[in-house]
This record gives sequence, C-alpha cells and structure tokens, in this order.
Amino acid sequence: MSALRFLYLALAIWGAVHPMWYFVAWFQAEGWALGPMIDAWYVNDATSGLVWDLTIAAIALTLWILAEVWVRRNWLSLIAIPATFCIGVSCGLPLYLFLRTRPL
Repeated sequence: MSALRFLYLALAIWGAVHPMWYFVAWFQAEGWALGPMIDAWYVNDATSGLVWDLTIAAIALTLWILAEVWVRRNWLSLIAIPATFCIGVSCGLPLYLFLRTRPL
C-alpha cells in the first residue's frame, strides 16, 4: 500500500473515531434520543452554518462518488456514501479517496 493510501485510510479511521467520541459523550450526558441532538445542531447561527456547510459537502461528495462509480464501475466505493451520512464527511471523504486510489 502506498504512503498516500495509508494516509487516506488513517484519516478515514480518525474521521470515524474522533467525532464519534464526542457524539457518544453527548448521548451519555443527554440521553440516547436523536431529536435533541438535531435540535442542538441549530442552537445558534454558528452551529447552523456548520451543519449546512457539512450537509452541502456531503451532498457534493455523494454526487461525485455516484458519477465516478458510473464511469469507473468501482462498486466498492459506494460504501463511502453511508459512511458520509452515518458518520460524517470526515470519514466518508478519506474513505472514498482510499477506495478510489486502489489498483483496479
């Protein structure tokens, strides 16, 4: 595995673990309901802006993945889409780059 692919994989793992650490801590403190967490995302203009920034980035990444899969037929890279929406762009983007740079 090349150094670049290793860095993509390391960033994907970090992008999954680090944010999840904060999510789990929040759920343990506030309860395991998703609704209050979504409400917290819109508590002020700064958090709302960040949510919309990440949402737009996730949609753009999803469109890119779908367009590339259509052309390259690299079906395995589709797993980056649920990773993006279930974990975050910090995991989905480096995971996609890791999968995209594998030898076909």
